[in-house]
Amino acid sequence: MPASFAPDDITRLREALADVVTAGATPGGVIVAGTADGNRHIVNAGAVAPECGDAAPDEHTVYDLASLTKVVATWLLVGRAVDAGLLDLDAPVRDALPAMRGEAPGGEATIRQLLAHTSGLRASTRLDHYRGANAPLHELLCREPLEDAPGTHRYINRGYILLGLALAHIHARRLDELATEMWHGLGMTSTVYGPVSRSAHVAPTEQRLPGAPRTWGAAHDDNATLLGGIAGHAGVFSTPADLATYAERLLTSHGHRSSALGEWLHASLVPQAEIEPGLERGLSWALNGHGQVAYHHGFTGTSLYLHPEAGRYLVICTNAVYFGTARARIAPLRALALKTVSTG
Repeated sequence: MPASFAPDDITRLREALADVVTAGATPGGVIVAGTADGNRHIVNAGAVAPECGDAAPDEHTVYDLASLTKVVATWLLVGRAVDAGLLDLDAPVRDALPAMRGEAPGGEATIRQLLAHTSGLRASTRLDHYRGANAPLHELLCREPLEDAPGTHRYINRGYILLGLALAHIHARRLDELATEMWHGLGMTSTVYGPVSRSAHVAPTEQRLPGAPRTWGAAHDDNATLLGGIAGHAGVFSTPADLATYAERLLTSHGHRSSALGEWLHASLVPQAEIEPGLERGLSWALNGHGQVAYHHGFTGTSLYLHPEAGRYLVICTNAVYFGTARARIAPLRALALKTVSTG
């Protein structure tokens, strides 16, 4: 049986969320603390944003997931492609991309290395620098020299940009079409690639320029925006309820190794590289406690935590980037979430 959250756990999460809202770290937010059997505790605080009135966000509020796109879209699509024989984890990504001319050191990175952020690719990615280039994007990305020896962990968005391009190429379909079909099959009917229409049910993010309209319903990530909002590293919008559904499906599959999803999750929880002492990288997921808990954050203020053996999860959705960089502002909430889900 899944290890349910204790009433004290929910109280502490509620208080921590209220504290970050009161401190001005985020306009508001939603936490879902749940188990594989569908038991959900929903905690909320604050407002969606000043532009949206006084109503508190709820489990149906739409948030920009930012880098949660990596584990909500790209990671699972790659797993399905591996299961279908369309991708080989240990083959170079160039095999899954249109043919390239000349040297392409980045193209030698394997699918496994891209997922685990151990490819050695250049970490800084400014797609605006490629405007007017006379080669396709995958080739421009792959031509650039490596920054590290393959095997060294360094969080790199361009690896997931390449994975998104590879998925579209091997399926001969757009990435958003592939993802939408997958999400609907999982029961995630409110999860989409943006842009989404502005409304009081959609959390705005950052005002990038004084006096300019606030980013609202469009991807906060600049590179995702240049890719039309559809990218392997960012661009997905979802709700706390849909993320809870996703977590429940993953946790349920973990107990059924015979399923393709269960096998992929198990394989992804095997450490590939050390991030720092006590924290490792699996395939996409960060692994705490030797793989006991898998989690991922999004730059905008979102997080998803899984404790597969205990059958429990936590979802955090905020738009903390509304006030600037989210990471430091909601760090206490994220730390408590990891501690809470880990002790089950």
